[in-house]
Amino acid sequence: MTMSDDNTFRPNRRGVLAGLASVLFAPNIVRAADDSTAGPKPADGKSAVAKNEEKAADAPPLLSGDYAKERHLFRTDLLSKGPAPDIYEPLVTPSTADQLFYRSGVGSELELVAWVSRYTRTAKPKPAVLFLHGGNAIGQGHWQLMKPYIEAGYVVMIPSMRGENGQKGNFSGFYDEVSDVLAASNRLRHLPGVDPHRMFLAGHSVGGTLTMLVAMSTRRFRAAAPISGNPDAYAFFSRYPQDIRFNTKNPREYQMRSPLCYAHNFKCPMKLFHGTEEAHFDSRLALLAKRATAGGVKMDMETMPGSHNSALPGEIEQSIRFFESVAA
Repeated sequence: MTMSDDNTFRPNRRGVLAGLASVLFAPNIVRAADDSTAGPKPADGKSAVAKNEEKAADAPPLLSGDYAKERHLFRTDLLSKGPAPDIYEPLVTPSTADQLFYRSGVGSELELVAWVSRYTRTAKPKPAVLFLHGGNAIGQGHWQLMKPYIEAGYVVMIPSMRGENGQKGNFSGFYDEVSDVLAASNRLRHLPGVDPHRMFLAGHSVGGTLTMLVAMSTRRFRAAAPISGNPDAYAFFSRYPQDIRFNTKNPREYQMRSPLCYAHNFKCPMKLFHGTEEAHFDSRLALLAKRATAGGVKMDMETMPGSHNSALPGEIEQSIRFFESVAA
């Protein structure tokens, strides 16, 4: 495989790869590029639309039907099969976490790694947070970001997904990975001492989009907090065409990866977060909230000071406040 300009840049793109939190916690490491540094690019290759001029007319359609049921009927058509695209670090369990495995895939043929915070069982079961990491690889830095959740009393799990960090499975980009998250959540809710009725979902960037899709797929979570997630697969993949593995001639492939298309299907209260320097998210998230609330979903949106990376610690703290308000 030849080294392209994209592959050269890949370790830094999106600012949410395995080393993201290391960037946040280690000043001597060069900060990765944010999503906000590049405007959305149309799929036809024409000049980019200004990030603050996206219009609702450009957004994917709002579709009828239940997303969870549609998932049972749809199978993604992967024209290119292989591992997740991001450079990764070795799958070494953080010193403050335990490693466990969960099964996913057709026939549960995939055995995937998840990291879980260490905790002591108490008479009253503990609440839990399933956190979906950014990028397409899990890293030690992601675990460092979980400290506020752990200190707030939550059992925390970060699952890796198919094709990540050298594991088996074919990367699909926001589709089969939803099945992995659902399988991981089932593992989490059956852990001893975890309260299955107080499970929460959060995720950043790629993990933020997956958070939305998962929250439309199950009633398992009390609330969900997508952070800097893109609800529009057309916009995401026009910006990152190198991540496309599916048949782009079928519009359903995009629709089933776009929370905007099923915004009325969120099955728990939602709070959307993004940074003040991520103006390219404004119109799409506002439209998502408009469609969701019109469909009876409890959804709020909060913008935190900072960029795709620097706003994340504050967004995690606010997600805790949101979860506490829902569970009160």
